[in-house]
Amino acid sequence: QLQKDLEEVKDLLTKATRKRLHDVLMTEKHKLELEIKNQPPPKPKDAAEEEKLSLGGYTVKINNYGWDQSDKFIKIYISLNGVQKLPAENVQVNFTERSFDLLVKNLNGKNYTMTFNNLLKPISVEGSSRKIKTDMVLVMCRKKREEKWECLTQVEKESKEKEKAAYDTSDPSEGLMNLLKKMYAEGDDEMKRTINKAWVESREKQSKGDIPMDV
Repeated sequence: QLQKDLEEVKDLLTKATRKRLHDVLMTEKHKLELEIKNQPPPKPKDAAEEEKLSLGGYTVKINNYGWDQSDKFIKIYISLNGVQKLPAENVQVNFTERSFDLLVKNLNGKNYTMTFNNLLKPISVEGSSRKIKTDMVLVMCRKKREEKWECLTQVEKESKEKEKAAYDTSDPSEGLMNLLKKMYAEGDDEMKRTINKAWVESREKQSKGDIPMDV
């Protein structure tokens, strides 16, 4: 755009006959030449594309993973095809005492992220790390205390406790009722019809049993 402006000014200069107009155009010409000189050189197309992919691009949230533990570590396994071919700095993990964030940049034109908040127990930030394996990233969270974790996050633990409370009741029929309610709430239309039918049949049997038979 600046180059076009400069060409137009030069063209006008050849036509200018009045000194004042000529001086104004000369000033403008010098100004444009200086701006063009100070412009950063255009990036090669490939480099510009590469930078766009590494910084922008499509970001995918990772939901699938496997996990295991030893006395000292919680190990999270994340499968990512071809991750071993990336430069090491493209695989970043930030740890805090109760969380970690994984960012994998520019893997086959996409960025991948995974966040774990509210880890069940505190971890050592300094002792935690990540390893890049063939088609896999292994996140190693160093436990602050060498003890067994029953799950990964506080949310999972609370969810399990709620489920357990729904089934653990002194009255067996109440436990069954809670289970049926849960199945009904989470089930599809077919499941709801089946539960409704069973419920109606059960009530009918109960009412028949309650009526004394004439002897």
